Amino acid sequence: MKALLLLAKAAIGFVWFILILNIFMPFPGKAAIALYIMAAFLLMMHGLQMLIFLGAFGDKIKMSNWEKWSILIFGIFSLLDIRRKYMS
Repeated sequence: MKALLLLAKAAIGFVWFILILNIFMPFPGKAAIALYIMAAFLLMMHGLQMLIFLGAFGDKIKMSNWEKWSILIFGIFSLLDIRRKYMS
């Protein structure tokens, strides 16, 4: 399970790399616009996940700053890792 979470985090990290690369060196044509929309959507969804999780469990679990930010970056895969660490 730990190896699969690491692989999934690597895949999401690659997606973020492409989305950030598109900001500094836009892809040609309509691909850049699609990637801007995907970046905004991914940031909003992961931000919402972070806010919901911290609102529900922030006072019950003592997490490091990296764990809080990792939810914003990796989303559900980070939440699964945090669940494995604190709730098992």
